[in-house]
Amino acid sequence: MELLAMTTRLLVVCDEATVRFYDMRERQAEPDFFNEVKPYADEIRALLETWQQLAYEWIAANQPKYMHKQQIDHARDAMEQFVVQSFYKATSKKRLIQSIESTKYTLGTLKRYVEEGSPHV
Repeated sequence: MELLAMTTRLLVVCDEATVRFYDMRERQAEPDFFNEVKPYADEIRALLETWQQLAYEWIAANQPKYMHKQQIDHARDAMEQFVVQSFYKATSKKRLIQSIESTKYTLGTLKRYVEEGSPHV
C-alpha cells in the first residue's frame, strides 16, 4: 500500500474511532479486550509502522516546509493510544476528541502535500 492510500485509510480510522467512542458510551458497552480491542489495535499498529517509514522516506525526499518527522511520530503515538481508548466509555471525551482532531490535521496536511506533489507550499 502506498503512502497516500495509507494516509487516507488512517483518516478513516480516526473517524471510526470517534463513532466507536460515542457508540460505546451510548450503549454503556464494555469491549472484550482479547477478541475486539487487541486484534484491532495490532492491525492498526502494523499499518502505522509501515506508514511512518513511508512518511519518513517521503519527507526526506521532498523536504516539505511544514511537515516534519516529529509530527509523524506524534500522530503515530496518538493513534496507537486513541484507537484503544475509543473502545472504553470511561475515556475523557475532550482529550480523545482533541487527540483525534490533532492527528487528522497532520494526516490531512501530509495527504494534501503528497497529492499536490509540490511540498513547498
